[in-house]
Amino acid sequence: MRNMMLGFMALALVACQSAPAGPQPAALEPAPDPAGTPAQPVSSSAAASAGSAIMDPSVTITPPAKGIPTKYAAFSGMWAGRLEGAYEAKVAVQTISANGKVTVTFAWGNLGDNNPGEAAGEGRIVGSTLKLGRLPNGADISLTMMPDGTLAGTYALAGQTYRGPFIRQ
Repeated sequence: MRNMMLGFMALALVACQSAPAGPQPAALEPAPDPAGTPAQPVSSSAAASAGSAIMDPSVTITPPAKGIPTKYAAFSGMWAGRLEGAYEAKVAVQTISANGKVTVTFAWGNLGDNNPGEAAGEGRIVGSTLKLGRLPNGADISLTMMPDGTLAGTYALAGQTYRGPFIRQ
């Protein structure tokens, strides 16, 4: 009798649950500049859908030191975008030196024939453009700071070029 009651209660709980909502697109809204805060881990959505760009939770952002030029410091932080309006991508500009050298982690979702992935790398800011060194998958990436504070991203791989805006998270 007890097992029957437990089974009935389990069925009742299942029946009361609502169906999960479909995957929601990531909100791309600006967040405050992290300057002046200690290095913090970058969060990624636990409910990311298959094919999403997922940043490793151990990735940290180190805010630029006081001597870093403002035009370089503006690149610091976590950025999210959609290449060609459809392909999810994220970039964490982790460190910036006074001469414009940067360390980054770039994550992409399903992108053409590429499965989702993540790669750490280095790059350099020249003028208003951050150019990353070639990623292990062969991709070339550049991010240009726009007057409105967004980044215009370009991802080129295997003869295909994908473009789209990135917004600070």
